[in-house]
Amino acid sequence: MPPSALSPSSAQTQSFTRWVAASLAAFVPLSTFAQESPDPELFARPAFQLLRQNEDWSGLAGRDRTATGDFFDPAKFIPLSDDESIWASFGMRWRSRVEAWDNFNFGGPGDRSDIFWLNRFEFHGDLHAGENLRLFVEGKSALSTDRSLPGGTSTPALFVDELDLQQAFVDVTLPLGDIGEVTFRPGRQEFLFGKQRLVSPLHWSNTLRTWDGVSLPSRLFGWSITPFWSQYVSPIRKYDFNQADAGTQFFGVYATGKPELLYGMGMDLYYLGLKSDATTFRVAGNTGHDERHTVGGRLFGDVFDTGLDYDVEGAYQFGSFRPGGASNDIDAFMVAAEVGYKPRDVWGEPRFFIGFDFASGDDSSTGTMETFNQLFPLGHAYLGYIDVVGRQNILDASGGVSLTPLKKTTVRLAGHGLFRANKGDGLYNAGGAIVREPGTSDERFIGVELDLTIQYQVNRHLLAEFGYSHFFAGDFIEDTGPDDDIDFFYFQLQYTF
Repeated sequence: MPPSALSPSSAQTQSFTRWVAASLAAFVPLSTFAQESPDPELFARPAFQLLRQNEDWSGLAGRDRTATGDFFDPAKFIPLSDDESIWASFGMRWRSRVEAWDNFNFGGPGDRSDIFWLNRFEFHGDLHAGENLRLFVEGKSALSTDRSLPGGTSTPALFVDELDLQQAFVDVTLPLGDIGEVTFRPGRQEFLFGKQRLVSPLHWSNTLRTWDGVSLPSRLFGWSITPFWSQYVSPIRKYDFNQADAGTQFFGVYATGKPELLYGMGMDLYYLGLKSDATTFRVAGNTGHDERHTVGGRLFGDVFDTGLDYDVEGAYQFGSFRPGGASNDIDAFMVAAEVGYKPRDVWGEPRFFIGFDFASGDDSSTGTMETFNQLFPLGHAYLGYIDVVGRQNILDASGGVSLTPLKKTTVRLAGHGLFRANKGDGLYNAGGAIVREPGTSDERFIGVELDLTIQYQVNRHLLAEFGYSHFFAGDFIEDTGPDDDIDFFYFQLQYTF
């Protein structure tokens, strides 16, 4: 790290010190509420999920919930009828993160270095009336201290949403015997499909994503299948109730399973439709109506008993993009792959991996729109934690290692070599915004990013995480504007029950 990196002002340092003190004061007492069950067979405890509605706490029925091994178990199953067929469950997730930046977005005019503090509270209630009827409601509060970087705490709206409804839906489940079951789910809900390359609730951001609509999450013939139609809840209104945007319709079907003929290989198949009134691409430098259809698939699994694993995904897009009255046919695609290897009987249980990501771009020379639309991705996990690169007009060669040097501790180091896929198109960030326009440079090389993360699972409720990333600006960045290297640091605590 260069000497100037992460060199905060005195006020920023004091803010950081206050954050550490406040977070520790809050989280350390909470961590004492986690008790290890004296009998592991007493209760098959579900793991906490990103989508809290996927946790099944019905295993606490008929038990003394004060003796099942966790302080919060009495709140996870509250019987409301004598036979316990009607019951409620309550939970919460509190995440607190400090972020420190130096040369945000490659530097330039204004203040490009800052330290700020993000907090998000999620709280939910889950009411079950028998096996086939359910009501799930989740609220959130996303808060931030002052942020002096470009965009402040309002644009993009990733930081503040004082009090809002994140999810509220009803489940009506129809059993189909040996075939499976179909669930009718109308209401506000989060979507998380596959590896989240294209559809994610974006739990990294402080304000999250959600949609209003209807879905049918189903289990049929061993497959999980989710048809859905929705409107994206946007923009974030910091102090008012968020509403769905009728101009952004998102619909389709996502299926995942392990067909017997593939010998244990996992498979995802999907169709995703998007109708957006205002999408911005570099093509003709315009914003226009984007009606896009994405068909794709994914294969994943282990290579027998070799220690090798793989994940390969590809998607093709067609439709029409109409900026300023013009009409462009869409012809775009993406490919992503990662191969990992875990050697046996090696200290730290390392996993080495290499990856490749490609998403098409456009040179604006024809009437065909070739820039891939990344839809609603978790780009953060795949193209660098600094989020200056998104899955549009990009070629990324990556590699790294993760290991467990100590119990409950995971260390991951990854590197990315990033290039423009098409020299006629610009650089888009993880939110889909244009970071750099093309036209003044024929260079493809965007730069190299290194990401180091360390996670420590204090107990089943408390997770601590540290991360440091550095972006080395490449030739394209140097040719098109400010070109300072970027430093990004974060420290995060998350408490869940």
